[in-house]
This record gives sequence, C-alpha cells and structure tokens, in this order.
Amino acid sequence: QVHLVESGGGLVQTGGSLRLSCRDSGDSFNYRVMGWFRQAAGKEREFVASINYVGGSTDYKDSVRGRFTISRDNAKSTQYLQMNNLKPEDTAVYYCAARQAYDWGLSSDSKDWNYWGQGTQVTVSS
Repeated sequence: QVHLVESGGGLVQTGGSLRLSCRDSGDSFNYRVMGWFRQAAGKEREFVASINYVGGSTDYKDSVRGRFTISRDNAKSTQYLQMNNLKPEDTAVYYCAARQAYDWGLSSDSKDWNYWGQGTQVTVSS
C-alpha cells in the first residue's frame, strides 16, 4: 500500500526558496518512479519533475529547469523538491506522485501516475 504525505509548503517572496518533502509510508518505494505535479487555481494539473528509482535520471518542466531540483533518499522512503528563485507563477498546490512499482518511464502525463499525496500549498508573493 502506498501512502504519500507532503510537507514543506508555505508563503515565500519572489526569489525565495522552499523545499518540499514527500514520505511514502508504504513499501516498494525503492522501486517506484516518483514525481511532483502542481495545480494552480482554475488550471489543469501539470507535471513539474520526476526521478527514477535510484535518482540517476530526472526530468523537469521547461519553466522550472535550472531552478528546481528533484531528489530522493531511498533509505528514508522520501523524495524532495528543492525550489529556488521562486516566481509568482509557481504558486499552486503541489502534489507528490508515484507510479506502480517496477513501472519504468519518467512520464509527464498525470494519467500514468497511480498514487497521489494530499497536496501542499506553495504561494509566491510578488
């Protein structure tokens, strides 16, 4: 069973930083591709970043590449999203996501992701 719990959201000024965490209290974390999505008010949920089993391969939405860094600590069953140089357009609810164990592929399509956290609000003030 997969249970994803995010933390680390909040209010920050433009140019500031936040680090989101997502812990999986279930099993098989080490064999799951993990990712982050976000949904701004009135908009569709969109892909932000993803990371493979051992962290050797990552993918990012173009607008966050170079500012955001996804990482994971398999010993802690936790993934992270370090967000630097935040902009008002980054304001959204951020969701942790996981694929089925042993599924491969850093998909940016939310339909390919099987498990979701409850979301954490990130607000960037101008």
